[in-house]
Amino acid sequence: EVQLVESGGGLVQSGGSLRLSCAASGFTFSNHAMSWVRQAPGKGLEWVSFINSAGNSALCADSVKGRFTVSRDNAKNTLYLQMNSLKPEDTAVYYCAKGPRALYDSWGQGTQVTVSS
Repeated sequence: EVQLVESGGGLVQSGGSLRLSCAASGFTFSNHAMSWVRQAPGKGLEWVSFINSAGNSALCADSVKGRFTVSRDNAKNTLYLQMNSLKPEDTAVYYCAKGPRALYDSWGQGTQVTVSS
């Protein structure tokens, strides 16, 4: 059974930083591309970032480019999202998802990120 467990969310002031983690189990993590998506209050899912299975190619949405960095540790079966220069509009529930953009087949329960102005 695929399990994805996010952690690291919380309340932070505008301009602050957070590092999200996603612990993966139930599948061969190193064989799969992974993504981060988010859902702001009252809005639909928004793709945030993608990283390939080897961890040597990554993409981020324009809305977070230059502020967020996705990475992974295949030895630890863990996906990360380093979020810097956070803005109130980054407030959302953040999910890690198994698979590339728009082709996710599993995701976690999410972690809440709240950025105060």
